[in-house]
Amino acid sequence: MRRSRLVVLVSSLLLAVGTALSGAATAQASSLAAPGGYVALGDSYSSGVGAGSYISSSGDCKRSTKAYPYLWAAAHSPSSFDFTACSGARTGDVLASQLTPLSASTALVSITVGGNDAGFADVMTTCVTQSDSACVSRINTARAYVDSTLPGKLDSVYSAVRSKAPAARVVVLGYPRFYQLGTSCLGLSETKRKAINDASDHLDTALAKRAADHGFAFGDVRTTFTGHEICSGDSWLHSVSWLNIGESYHPKAPGQSGGYLPVLDSND
Repeated sequence: MRRSRLVVLVSSLLLAVGTALSGAATAQASSLAAPGGYVALGDSYSSGVGAGSYISSSGDCKRSTKAYPYLWAAAHSPSSFDFTACSGARTGDVLASQLTPLSASTALVSITVGGNDAGFADVMTTCVTQSDSACVSRINTARAYVDSTLPGKLDSVYSAVRSKAPAARVVVLGYPRFYQLGTSCLGLSETKRKAINDASDHLDTALAKRAADHGFAFGDVRTTFTGHEICSGDSWLHSVSWLNIGESYHPKAPGQSGGYLPVLDSND
């Protein structure tokens, strides 16, 4: 009887251990399983303009396989991936044409938007082609827009995203500083470079506040781009390119993989 009871006891213990290990394995598998759907919204900084390897079917939106949303999806295998970010997009464009894939099953949303609303392209054109004073004046106009008008436009986008994807983790990614200051560098004057950097900081501050007010995460890429600005000697950003003007001041492929992707990873 004693031997029989011992066998039963050992068998019970082995069964318990096996069940526990099985449960642990299941839990681990669950934690490693693909998340729900991922939807990537926004402008050229999310579509990947400047990174090359554009998806032919994306046309003028210039969605790149080297853009951070595509890289994140490849690394994490979400249950679905919808890449609707588009070059040149403003807040109104996001509302009009990018939100369709959002649903109750969407687990992650990333977005960069606001720079085009504030007149990014015109600011850069003015600063490249005109005087210091004209550059600073145009930047001041953009800053005033960021203070007075952009918050309401961002609220409309963020509210629509939350309404359509109530369970999603939403990550609002910002914009990098463009220039390393205090270095010898051909091109724009130090006055212009500083004014452009300050304007980028001003926009990021506005984006971070609106994101926080909606309960969204803000992904600050200024930290990852530090040391890789234009004039740094190892720039992850295109400077002015007259051969391909649309890529000027946009992240190169290393800027997407080394500047944006780690920030989304740390906030997803």
